[in-house]
Amino acid sequence: MGIEPGRLQFSWISSAEATKFVEVAQAVTETVKALGPNTHFVKHEAKVA
Repeated sequence: MGIEPGRLQFSWISSAEATKFVEVAQAVTETVKALGPNTHFVKHEAKVA
């Protein structure tokens, strides 16, 4: 098991590309919001021996 597709993204953006940074940040935010809460790595209840 790993990270769900869409939760981890990489982009190469130059410091001179402010517009591209904004577009990529908005796209990533929309993608992650659409996926909903990440429950894969959440421990729901501790087991007591």
